[in-house]
Amino acid sequence: MSQPTFNRPKRSLGQNFLTDANVARRIVDSLRIRPGDTVLEIGPGRGALTGFFMESGAGRVLALEKDCDLAAELAKRWPELGVVNADAMQFPWERLDRLPSVRIVGNLPYNVASPIMWDIARRATRFERAVFMVQLEVAERIVARTRTGDYGGLSVWLQSFVRAEKLFKVGPGVFHPKPKVDSAVVSFTPKPLSERPDEPERFAGFIKRLFGMRRKQLGRILGPDLSVSGREYLDSEGLGATSRPEELSPGVMYNLWKTLG
Repeated sequence: MSQPTFNRPKRSLGQNFLTDANVARRIVDSLRIRPGDTVLEIGPGRGALTGFFMESGAGRVLALEKDCDLAAELAKRWPELGVVNADAMQFPWERLDRLPSVRIVGNLPYNVASPIMWDIARRATRFERAVFMVQLEVAERIVARTRTGDYGGLSVWLQSFVRAEKLFKVGPGVFHPKPKVDSAVVSFTPKPLSERPDEPERFAGFIKRLFGMRRKQLGRILGPDLSVSGREYLDSEGLGATSRPEELSPGVMYNLWKTLG
């Protein structure tokens, strides 16, 4: 089959296409595909990863592509590929729970990577593994630990739902066009349902409230909402009203929120 003719990268969609086959293979290997798995690729672009997935032995390969031109070209190149022309920012991720042994992967546009990962972690509960290429700065925030400058709301939220790991760094030279920053590949493994927050939307509001004033002390941020039981809980964790949000691990922040009711 002849190779497709692709349009130029569209800045409006944050397109930076991966061009290095070695990096592509490394990402594919990181997904740990098994025979019969369902692979969902977000933003396949020109198919740098897709070809490897089609040869991986996966039971089914799906591609979620917002760019209608690219979606059409990919469908022509791989007729057996399940192409969905849709916006990942609007996708109902809970539908993935209906599919067997799902593995999610994507070279995510920098401008929408965080909200996409935020939604997937919250709404998809049964996927086996996810591997994403994101801006290095975002990767550092995802895996950050307490009492560090990178630790923030994204760290707490994602670590509340998944076990995250930074796998390797990727330089700008493997993309077209070249971004001005480094990238990194991260992996997610979902936590069991019993370990995930209940009422996640309310918990998200609490996280945003705290990190919206991250330089202030908890007593100043929460004011009268920091009840006696809340203060006692913080004391039991070696913390207090003078502690700042970045000192609270995801588990401690969740338990504090539950204590405050």
